[in-house]
Amino acid sequence: MAGNGNGNGTGTIAIKNGYVFDPLNEIDGEMMDVFIKNGKVVRELTDSEMKDAKVIDAKGMTVMPGGVDSHSHIAGAKVNGGRMMRPEDSYKWNRKKTSLTHSGSGYTVPSVYLEGYEYSQMGYTTVFEAAVPPLEARHTHEEMRSIPMIDTGGYLVLGNNWFIMRYLRDGEMDRACAYVAWMMKTHKTYGIKCVNPAGVENWGWAENVGSLDEANIHFGITSREVIEGLCEINERLGLPMAMHLHCNNLGQPGCYEITKDSLKIPSQIRPNQNLDVEWAETKVDPARQESVYLTHAQFNSFGGTSWGDFESKTKEIIDYVNKTDHVVFDSGCVPFGEATVMTGDGPAIHNLYALTGNKWSNTDVELECGSGVLPFTYLKSNAIHSVQWAMGLELLLLVNDTWKTIMTTDHPNGGTFLKYPLVMAWLMSQAARNATFDECHAWARDRSDLGAVDREMSLYDIAILTRANTARTVGLSHRKGSLGVGADGDVTIYNIDPKSLNPRDYENLAKSFAQAEYTVKDGEIVSRRGEIVAIPEKRTYYVDVNVKDAGTNEMLADVKEWFKYYTLGFAHYPTPDSYLMNPTPIAVNAEEA
Repeated sequence: MAGNGNGNGTGTIAIKNGYVFDPLNEIDGEMMDVFIKNGKVVRELTDSEMKDAKVIDAKGMTVMPGGVDSHSHIAGAKVNGGRMMRPEDSYKWNRKKTSLTHSGSGYTVPSVYLEGYEYSQMGYTTVFEAAVPPLEARHTHEEMRSIPMIDTGGYLVLGNNWFIMRYLRDGEMDRACAYVAWMMKTHKTYGIKCVNPAGVENWGWAENVGSLDEANIHFGITSREVIEGLCEINERLGLPMAMHLHCNNLGQPGCYEITKDSLKIPSQIRPNQNLDVEWAETKVDPARQESVYLTHAQFNSFGGTSWGDFESKTKEIIDYVNKTDHVVFDSGCVPFGEATVMTGDGPAIHNLYALTGNKWSNTDVELECGSGVLPFTYLKSNAIHSVQWAMGLELLLLVNDTWKTIMTTDHPNGGTFLKYPLVMAWLMSQAARNATFDECHAWARDRSDLGAVDREMSLYDIAILTRANTARTVGLSHRKGSLGVGADGDVTIYNIDPKSLNPRDYENLAKSFAQAEYTVKDGEIVSRRGEIVAIPEKRTYYVDVNVKDAGTNEMLADVKEWFKYYTLGFAHYPTPDSYLMNPTPIAVNAEEA
């Protein structure tokens, strides 16, 4: 059973009698049918179409849109670095070739083929690579092209870019906007990523920045100025998602303070969305209110003045998010076990090396950014790790509005995406959390608020965290995370009966989330109880920003002049369409440049 080859789907499917959870359309467990034709959700099928349709009886099962992961590290140079630093991944965790699938290996950092198969088996159909260095965009796209089953896209790393820092320092906002628009099109990327703003550039000289108002060396620009500038550029260009922020001092005791102050910076920046798309029929307004997307919030919410008095300070971040509308965040949960820490924040990796003595690597990407990689293990017996586990769950359970949150593990930093089902079980079951508390270091209860939380999330909540809000946040709710008419025919069916669901039976709950009964992609059954049965063609999303020509030519002349500092020629810098599988631009007409 092979894919149709065009990425659009041609199958006709009727999913009958399932309990549907579709938050973008305010459907909460209603027993109903879902119809797909030509790869898209339709209102109904004619009698003649039903005769030829593939009918799935989902009686007693849970039906959701296909999963959407807005923050994962699945492709690129640092991911490959992680694979090289984890040889045990290859011999301990591997999958044999079949007549349909490639072989694959890896647990914390799976090989590209395995990534696609494993995401699909869990019911996910769309995943975004969270950090694309411009100079390494070709490499990243080559890897994303090889990941089967799932649609992909990537966020362009700009928080320490020489051109951005220079333009913002000199007050050349129009030129900065033109540059970002050109870079997004040039490297076929989807959103703006900002990592340790102004600090990673310092790391090239073994320095960092410790506060929002400390000017970095050479460019003399502060983290505050970079955050505000990139958020404003993001909205002036009308990009589909808010600026993706990895705050300064990540992973250090007391970092919650700079995180909270960073979130205040774009509070007065008005979100602006100019997407040139046809929206699917949805009841929830897809236009975003957020001007900043805080990523892996758990790692940004550390309290204390040292590791000796370390504690959760998620309450400080949660209280701020609860009273504002301009912030959305993903959690960065820590589910324990093996991980591979990889980030564009070189100083953060060096700090971990100093703590653990583990092997590590740092890379400086010329004129643009940097990265670091370090193998890591989270232990229940470790006091800090136990608190981190509690913090990731607190962030999701204690925010009043679930639509402000997204569930992630910052794969593979907090843990592999394969642990998502376990995280879902913890969120839905107080008994599951209590069982883990009993295995953890006492600090998990003593230095966090999770022990007092009795909330148990519903399947509707889980659908928001893993599908609906993810798609809405990245600006793809017109086709992803929704079962509205016109949306992509991406559907997950879990063998979970909402009418008899018992939160105390959390082990079976996790098993059901780990292996979808059916995963449907573009109207084609691609996975059945863990077996891959079809390989559909995937898409690569990127933003096609159209701006006024005024100033663009002057900006390019300046870029070409500064290209003397690069080690490659300007002609070899852009990423051609040929590096992408089914390039799918999201058209954006900027108000100004």
